[in-house]
Amino acid sequence: MSPRPFHHGNLRAVLLDEAVGVLRESGVDGLSLRDLARRAGVSHGAPRSHFVDRQALLDALAEAGFERLTTAVRRALDSGGGRTERLHRVARAYVDFAVDDAALMELMFQVKATTTPESVHEAAATLFATLDGALGSTAPEAADDESRDHFKMLFAATMQGIAALVASGRIERPLGDRLVGTAMDTMLDSELGRRVVTVR
Repeated sequence: MSPRPFHHGNLRAVLLDEAVGVLRESGVDGLSLRDLARRAGVSHGAPRSHFVDRQALLDALAEAGFERLTTAVRRALDSGGGRTERLHRVARAYVDFAVDDAALMELMFQVKATTTPESVHEAAATLFATLDGALGSTAPEAADDESRDHFKMLFAATMQGIAALVASGRIERPLGDRLVGTAMDTMLDSELGRRVVTVR
């Protein structure tokens, strides 16, 4: 494997890109700063100028993962159409990310409240704030914050469950796509969905 070229100052980005590739190939267990240095064509100690240890690398990957997923969700929302159509696109974007980067998704949701850097929690909060915005405004009497949070967590759990079935090979991707549509229709037509997503 030939080293990837990079300009001075963007080694951190190169290392993160390489780390995502390793995650896709061999999961979290395959990650090491020494191997990333070899892949990037730099000295063994160079990555430590950006990541003091392996955990710092994992935290940075989780943060970048939340940012990438937020970008995908925003792109789905910006494509036009009614709210139901946009929420369906958000769901597909969420599952696509979770299937294509299953190890990264698992890493992102393994964050610990007490030991994970604040920047990772902020990136996660931005994702869920974006999902909250996707639900649209609701009348004050229609839904409380707890109901909206319940819907968002149900959405994440359902989509990640479908993605896990696809990523593990238990079901084919086309069936996963159909399940995403069915799940969204079911959630939106539920009592909780009607209370939370009042603007279609």
